[in-house]
Amino acid sequence: MSANASSPIGVFDSGIGGLTVVRALMERLPFENIVYFGDTARVPYGVKSVETIAHFTTQIAQFLLEKDVKLLVIACNTMAAVAAQVVKDLSPVPVLDVIDAGAVAARGGKRIGVIGTPTTINSNAYARAIHDHAPDSRIHSQACALFVPLVEEGWLDHEVTRLTAQEYMKPLLAEHIDTLVLGCTHYPLLKPLLREVVGKDVALVDSAEAMAEQVAAVLTDRHLANPGPAAPRYDFYVTDVPLRFQTIGERFLGRTLNNVHVVKW
Repeated sequence: MSANASSPIGVFDSGIGGLTVVRALMERLPFENIVYFGDTARVPYGVKSVETIAHFTTQIAQFLLEKDVKLLVIACNTMAAVAAQVVKDLSPVPVLDVIDAGAVAARGGKRIGVIGTPTTINSNAYARAIHDHAPDSRIHSQACALFVPLVEEGWLDHEVTRLTAQEYMKPLLAEHIDTLVLGCTHYPLLKPLLREVVGKDVALVDSAEAMAEQVAAVLTDRHLANPGPAAPRYDFYVTDVPLRFQTIGERFLGRTLNNVHVVKW
């Protein structure tokens, strides 16, 4: 079978952070079927070697390609930083990744701050991608190791999170950034709080929203958009159902999490 307009979009992530990308896709493209894969048994990827990450990423991409997806979305910054090219080399369908989507959306900035997990920041992938799209900009990166656990704890508007954000933003605000790229799929949930911390003059680039725009453009361009009006089907494949999976997943997705399948690898 080959992909057509009714084929689903394949979205994958090392865990459940990529559900923020799924949420943005659902809002931007309400007729599209979506198949999501989260490698919840082997998360976090950030501490693993490049070879291991590339191997796991390939395995997941192949799983989704067997589901006849028409487009692949790498919704994990760590995977995108390390293995985007590997997936592009093996995929017969277009492959989009969150880092490139965020970089494209940030290109209007002159002084761009990037926040992400230590792995993503250390990979320099955002800095390189932004430089490709905006060669004249200055890029200031900041690893924010504590944000992911705070988001998963649900402390989205908590004094501890606010103080943590103020601390992380200090060096970026000292550089007078005009744009802040949220370089981790957990961070869109911190947008209201980050907006308060950085003030109204700094443009916030949400790579989940940026990704939804890119997907919409590619589908239109290739005449692969699903015209509807049938209700879309959403399937979620995970490799484990961790303790608070439902709670955290629904917070990310902004709705109930149905059609969850466990894949035992």
